[in-house]
Amino acid sequence: MQFSIFGRRWLALLAALPLLLSACSPQQTLQGLFQKDTPHAAYARSLRRAGLDRSALGQSWLAAADRALRDSLVVSLPFTETGYFRPEQPTAAGYRFSARAGELVHVELTLAPGAPARVFVDAFEVGPGRAGAPTPLASADTLRVDFRYRAEHTDRQHLLRVQPELLAAGRYTLRLSREPSLSAFPVRGRTEAAIGSFWGAERDQGARRHEGVDIFAPRGTPVIAATAGTITRVAETSIGGRVVWLSAADLPHHLYYAHLDRQLVQAGQQVRLGDTLGLVGNTGNARTTTPHLHFGVYGRGGAQDPLPFLARTEPALPLPAGPDRRAEWVRLRRAAPLQALATALPPPPGRSVNTRGARSQVALRTSLAKSAAAALLPPRTPLLVLGRNGAFLRVENPSGQRGYVALAAVEPAAALRRLALPAATELLARPGAASTATAALPARTAVAVLGESQGFALLRGPDGEIGWARI
Repeated sequence: MQFSIFGRRWLALLAALPLLLSACSPQQTLQGLFQKDTPHAAYARSLRRAGLDRSALGQSWLAAADRALRDSLVVSLPFTETGYFRPEQPTAAGYRFSARAGELVHVELTLAPGAPARVFVDAFEVGPGRAGAPTPLASADTLRVDFRYRAEHTDRQHLLRVQPELLAAGRYTLRLSREPSLSAFPVRGRTEAAIGSFWGAERDQGARRHEGVDIFAPRGTPVIAATAGTITRVAETSIGGRVVWLSAADLPHHLYYAHLDRQLVQAGQQVRLGDTLGLVGNTGNARTTTPHLHFGVYGRGGAQDPLPFLARTEPALPLPAGPDRRAEWVRLRRAAPLQALATALPPPPGRSVNTRGARSQVALRTSLAKSAAAALLPPRTPLLVLGRNGAFLRVENPSGQRGYVALAAVEPAAALRRLALPAATELLARPGAASTATAALPARTAVAVLGESQGFALLRGPDGEIGWARI
């Protein structure tokens, strides 16, 4: 009978897990919502209290959490990926993406049936050129994660870390998408297609820039409250004509409606989402133009681009078609690069590229693609599938490096040949004499050779054990 070395470690850690369970009870998790610590930080502290930070697996879990923030994969929203947690090797997935001020980032993570693991999901912001740790934005830790958070700054990168509790195994699906902060478009019956002049357009022969968007509609079209709030000012000015200012109830912003033909509210009035504030016109310095609404958003730092507050929701991409190969070994059909990101994926449909945020995302992807040019992996290299994103698999190579390879470049790791072990053999986690042993097989055990790398063979034993050995 073969007994997995990892199985012994698992049993030893399971004996210590009651300490963790008492430290992370549902009651304390609820209380954690009112504390400064994130659920991930509280769990890490419970590992240290239980002494598990001195174990190899505990140290690997803590190291994986830090590594995910440094070595994150670059993705574009909307984004959908399937992934896999390995119990014998603590891991964490990190995703980096762009978001613009005014956008809601929707994070949804679901676990496959039969995988009741506790998973920690943490969102961070990283400022341009700023040293130090990423700034936490939002956190969650349930069996089904579904939350939204608002981006406060433009041209800053966001990081999302996904990490299961120690010894967790199973498959997951992660979906990331964008939504507008404002719940309604400010001109009734209109959409983004009615915007005829965007943020930053030249005004007065370049003397100033447009601090808003112009939404064109027939004179008299209702202008509505894009969110609930309080009317703070109703006035008439030489530039804006008849204007209305609305202080949003659920955002730290003021909304500015200008060039109105009529104003239908008063200062101090409470309005609900969708209430009519006035009618589209061309008063003020717009008297020689086609009727339209000038719509502006003002925060603590002044005017902001309104488009991210208004842009339509981008639903997450559908799950990739085809067989689910998560947790399976595949083999390269031909030499292929291990890419830092899925650079060959097409850009998300329906996004305007006339924005600083979009240009920032393109520049980031181009820069990282150049700096992370990968060497070719040789044919027949075995790869462990960790996830899938469209036409790419996220994999781990024999050296432990992670990245993407094209789905078309791999095949299932069927047996290349079969043999009987000439002597008792330990199966290793990686090719290398110093690697950790995961199982031991006696002499004359029949094994299948699935692939080769660095002078070692990837073997599969009669009971499904998989590991590396020199034969």
